[in-house]
This record gives sequence, C-alpha cells and structure tokens, in this order.
Amino acid sequence: MKHPSLFLLLFAVLAIPAFAQEKSPNASLPSTAAGKHVEAYLRAFNTDSETSMSSFFESHTAKNALTETPVEARLSRFRQMKQRLGSLQLRKVLGSSNESVSIAAKAGNGSLVQLDFQFEPTPPHGLLGIRVEDLDDEDKAQPAGDRKSSDAELVKAVSRYLDDLSKMDEFSGVVLIAKRGKLLFERAYGYADRDIKVPNTVDTRFNLGSINKRFTKTAIHVLAAEGKLSLSDHIGKFLPDYPNKQAAAKVTIQQLLEMKSGIGDFFGERYERTPKERIRSIADYLPLFADKPLEFEPGTSRRYSNGGYVVLGAIIERVTGKDYYTFAKERIFLPAGMLGTDSFEKDKDVPQRALGYTREDGGTNRGWRSNYSTLPAKGSSAGGGYSTVHDLLKFAQALEKGTFPAPDTEQGLGIAGGAPGMNSALEWDPPTGYVIVVLSNFDPPSAEKVARQIRGWLPR
Repeated sequence: MKHPSLFLLLFAVLAIPAFAQEKSPNASLPSTAAGKHVEAYLRAFNTDSETSMSSFFESHTAKNALTETPVEARLSRFRQMKQRLGSLQLRKVLGSSNESVSIAAKAGNGSLVQLDFQFEPTPPHGLLGIRVEDLDDEDKAQPAGDRKSSDAELVKAVSRYLDDLSKMDEFSGVVLIAKRGKLLFERAYGYADRDIKVPNTVDTRFNLGSINKRFTKTAIHVLAAEGKLSLSDHIGKFLPDYPNKQAAAKVTIQQLLEMKSGIGDFFGERYERTPKERIRSIADYLPLFADKPLEFEPGTSRRYSNGGYVVLGAIIERVTGKDYYTFAKERIFLPAGMLGTDSFEKDKDVPQRALGYTREDGGTNRGWRSNYSTLPAKGSSAGGGYSTVHDLLKFAQALEKGTFPAPDTEQGLGIAGGAPGMNSALEWDPPTGYVIVVLSNFDPPSAEKVARQIRGWLPR
C-alpha cells in the first residue's frame, strides 16, 4: 500500500523563504516586468537583510495589496517561512505571463517547493501575492492557471474541465467551491459503487486519507488549551509503557505534530502481513511500528510519519479516557456541525459511502479494481476516516470562526490525503475567502490535480 501523501499548501500574501544564489542551469527568469519583480525579490532576499526586504515590499508590491497587508506583517510572514524552509535553490521556471510567474525550487531542508507569484494585470504589474506549495516531483509540477476575471467565469471553466475529466473516466468524486460562506459550485461525478452503478452525490462520504491528521492536530490543540497537556510534554508522561523507551523519554508532542520525532511509519512489512480485519483501534496500530528504533534524533530533521500521528491518537485516549474516535466526534465533528463525518469500519454497512477504486498494483487503463483488500478494518488518528464536501467546508468555517484553537492557520489551510483508491484536498484562503474541497474515490492525484487547477483559476 502506498504511503499517503501530505500537501502543505500555505496561502500568504508574501510568506516567502530565502533563495540561494545557486540555481539549475536551465532556470532563467523571464525578462518581463513580472520576471523582473521576481528577480528583485530574490536579490533582496539573498542579501539576508530585513532592510532590503522592507525596501522591496515598499517599491514592488501593488498599492492595494500593501494597504491590506503592511510591510511589518509581510516581514513577520517572511521570517516564519525562512525558518521553516531555510534557503532555496531555483530549479525550474514552470510558467510565466504578465500576471504570474511559477517556479520550482529546492529548500534547504531538502524538500521541493513550488512558488506561484501573482501580479497586477496592468502596468507596473505590482506584486499581489505568492503561494508556496510542497512538491513531490518537480517534473510533475504545473504552473498556476490563468486567473479568471470573475466567479462566473471560474464556474464555467471548472464545469467544462470536470466534464472532460469525467468523460475520460479520470475523475470520480465531488467538487465544492465556496467564497465567504456562499456556495459557488458543487457537483458530483462518477460512481460510489461502479459494480451496481450507484452514482456519487454531493452527500457521498469519501475516505479522506491523511486529512484526518488535521482533526488529530486540532484535538491536541483543544486539550492543550484546556491545560490537559502541554506541547512540550514527552510521550512517556502519558504512555509510560511505550515500547521504545528512548522515544518515550525524548519525543515531545510538538515534535509529533511537526513530524520531527524520528518515529517511523506503520506501513511496511508488518502491515502487509497483518490481516487487515484485525486493525480496528489505535492500539492495533502500535505494534506495527512502536518498538522500532528512531530514524533520527528527535528535533534534528523532519520526515513524514503516520506512526507519529498514531501516537498522538494514543495520547488523546490516555488523557481523555475515551477512544480516539469518540473524542474526535464529540469535540471536533459535532461542534463544527460535521454530522456525516466519522471513522467507519470497512466491513459494516455505511449509507452513502463511496467505495475506492485503483489502477495500482495490477490495474490497467482497461478498468478499475476495488481497493478493499488494502484497507485496514478501521482508520486511525493518522488517516482513513470519512467525510463529505459540505462537512469539510464546515470544518474550514469553524477554524475561521475560532471554534477551535488553531495557531497554525493564520495564513490559511491546504491539506490533502491519498492512497490507492482515495484522494482528497481541502484548501482555505482567508484573504480571498475561497474554500475548495475535492474528494475522489480514484487514485492520487485525481483530487489534488483538480484542486490545483481550480486554485490557478481563482479570481484575485
């Protein structure tokens, strides 16, 4: 089973990390006004001087954007992004026009990122904002699409695009676009059950994959706000019987949240040979990885870890005295009005649940096959729960209203989850008010590529 992927899409007006001097031999910024703005930004950033960055913001940013987000706020976001990514090496120019420049770059922490610069449509084409997105493969990166002039044009473009994908059997699922609480677009495509031709509807429940990690993170912040735990607490405080004593003594909750714990994944040989019907609780996941050595000293690196989020689920259970699924439902889903969201057992009858279909591991272009055999009996705090597009919209709205403590969502939210037969994407951009939800019961990147295309078309 492929490891679910996580996209961290950070929406910001100017939240950009530093670029190193070195660049790919094939990378060359365009000589347009937009390209010169990007070049000036990189030059200012590479001086490692906040004075230079401040000067850049004042002279190259569109006046309306600067009024909306003053220089000091931009510098604050700049510091955050620099701390997260460090330096960046320009790898490739993905696309450019008078209104946009998209580049791929390698960060100092080893990750690949895409930066989409947006500019005013008329001279002097002042900078409006920059979006930063983690990449899995720079060769598969695509530039942001042409911005549409209005929401009506956006809806027309999305409708045509999805109709084409559906006709080619490349998308099955539901797409929702909202702006400041108003629905702009919602439509279902394909089948929830291909064998008996049950169509997807806007109320169909889809497997979210790793989007469940966001719910787990929210639950941890809820407990921290109530004083029931601290992010600096170590695993051993709550799980004294945790098999890896080094991890119990050294790894903090904060490191688990940030995937800096050194704890590995539960996918692997043990998972493959374990009958999936036996994996029905958080406790059932722990033997798949908890006794393994740490992959690195906690806090010294970052590596995607499903295991770390299972440990967070176990901590939630120990702190609250409830199983993870009950706590998530009572304290996250119900307060947000997410009545169709839960972790369901795969061998139980669940109304309006989409079955997953994959072409991986033997599937061909001639047809899809069920992903049932790859699934555990029940998901975990790391992923595998089910939800609807409307429930995920409600979750984004709850974060915006402050229903839950969410210290890491000031710049918005961009998350995704994927594995054979499932792909999901949720994006919320506070400055514009847009929320995009795409859920699919096909392989990745079926939902993520749709969300990416819609992002590129959003009017500014």
